[in-house]
Amino acid sequence: MSFEIVPSISKDAPELDALVNSAYRGDSSRQGWTTEADLLDGTRTDASAITDTINKPGYIILKYVEEGRILGCVEIHKEHRKLYLGMLTVLPHLQGKGIGKELMKAAEVQARSQQCKSIFMTVISDRKELIDWYMRHGYVNTGERKPFAFNDPRFGQPKKQLEFIVLEKWIE
Repeated sequence: MSFEIVPSISKDAPELDALVNSAYRGDSSRQGWTTEADLLDGTRTDASAITDTINKPGYIILKYVEEGRILGCVEIHKEHRKLYLGMLTVLPHLQGKGIGKELMKAAEVQARSQQCKSIFMTVISDRKELIDWYMRHGYVNTGERKPFAFNDPRFGQPKKQLEFIVLEKWIE
């Protein structure tokens, strides 16, 4: 199958909202291995928040499109000489088929084009399987921890105390 990875536009927000929430929250997320359903209640995002991100200067949500359908996405933006990578998402039933790897490669191309020295992300520390996956793809645990400080109940209520770890990958 042929695919393309291109920046999202505002009209993509409803489809991206459905994609992200299907992969991270609720019963549908249990089909894949990226679920946060055991850690948080509620939704991960909504179409309005996605639209805000798409329209924010310097922010890009890359979408993986095949046959006109969005199968994956990743949010990126530059912070100093680093590129932040977040919301890496693949439809649950398609996880493990290389879509996430293609999105990470596209993020690396963006990082190089913006003269970034590295890509970094925050991952919930309890997500061992996900952290291990990123580490197999060149990311290292920096040792830095950040509080899980989301205070908008629309985007999930933690079921336990959570924190983030920072992972980083140096690029050439």
